[in-house]
Amino acid sequence: MQSNDYLQVGVITSTHGIRGEVKVFPTTDDPTRFEYLKHVMLDTGRQLLPLEIKGVKYFKQFVILKFKGIDNINDIEKYCKCPLLVSREDAVELEDDEYFMTDMIGMAVFTDDGKEFGELTDIMETGANDVYVIKTPAHGEVLIPAIKECILDVNIEEQKMTIHLMDGLL
Repeated sequence: MQSNDYLQVGVITSTHGIRGEVKVFPTTDDPTRFEYLKHVMLDTGRQLLPLEIKGVKYFKQFVILKFKGIDNINDIEKYCKCPLLVSREDAVELEDDEYFMTDMIGMAVFTDDGKEFGELTDIMETGANDVYVIKTPAHGEVLIPAIKECILDVNIEEQKMTIHLMDGLL
């Protein structure tokens, strides 16, 4: 399986207690989705390990997970800082005009007059709306708000985005 067959839903930040539970920083829009997930893949950097979720609790902004068959801190602490992934089949359903960030990074960005503008290199999540970071040859890094007035089209298949540069963005 390729890495883009999977989507990250969290990162193990530390162990929690001595019975094999872990504290996970969720990287999904909906942390409660862990309650409905049965399985995740642990990305060790060398391999993907399938894990079955046995228990879910919450602590501040973290999710506390218990995995089946891991009952000791020594069995899990080596996986701190490792991402937890789900297959695309287990991913949340997207609404219209919603995309997975991993599918957007690296796409070519064009202006509404057809000129190549740059490449989408990052997406910053802010309170009001996301902000797209576009690396351009002419202007360096440009920040474009992900609002309808600026983002005219996103084509995942063609890896192409069309934007409108409002006054003051450059």
